[in-house]
Amino acid sequence: MDRMYRHQRHIYDASRKFYLLGRDALIADLALPAGGSVLEIGCGTGRNLVRIAKTYPEAACYGLDVSAAMLETAAASVTRASLCDRIRLAQADATGFDAETLFGRAAFDRIVISYALSMIPPWQAVLREAAEHLAPGGALHVLDFGDQAGLPAPFRAVLNRWLAAFSVMPRPALPAVMGEIAASLRFHTQARQRFAGYAIHGVIERVA
Repeated sequence: MDRMYRHQRHIYDASRKFYLLGRDALIADLALPAGGSVLEIGCGTGRNLVRIAKTYPEAACYGLDVSAAMLETAAASVTRASLCDRIRLAQADATGFDAETLFGRAAFDRIVISYALSMIPPWQAVLREAAEHLAPGGALHVLDFGDQAGLPAPFRAVLNRWLAAFSVMPRPALPAVMGEIAASLRFHTQARQRFAGYAIHGVIERVA
């Protein structure tokens, strides 16, 4: 990941805003309670965390990423936004992490994974790990590339070639896997396709 993003991280936000669709809508949908906590898994450049912190001024925000290079950029973004007192970052493998050691808390009111699972081969393990870190009444929000069912075939072909060039693999099984994880934990889940299947927004909710 560091090899991939060592140079891309400097233009990541400027280039990705054109095709990482739905991120701001996801943040608006978090409905975070006052004084709540948010963890972003695969926080990358920190773009989403900064927006979350500004949208929910009382929230405690946390981000983890496996890439030291991305975290360096995220730390700079947090500093520029004067949010160092509200956003904490840590390097960790999303398939298995000790949140208590990293952040001083074991569970979170909201967990966000935005366009990261499509880049992680053991993505199912990441989903389960995230769900297991939900506080009672908490919700895991996942946004990623969808099944593209409503998109024209030529557009799908170009899109998938472009994504493959960056080692990105859409996860059409995401709703089913989220359903299996939620059922095994006795949580609730829902998912909706967005932009004609370009993206999917799935939610796992832990009963209070």
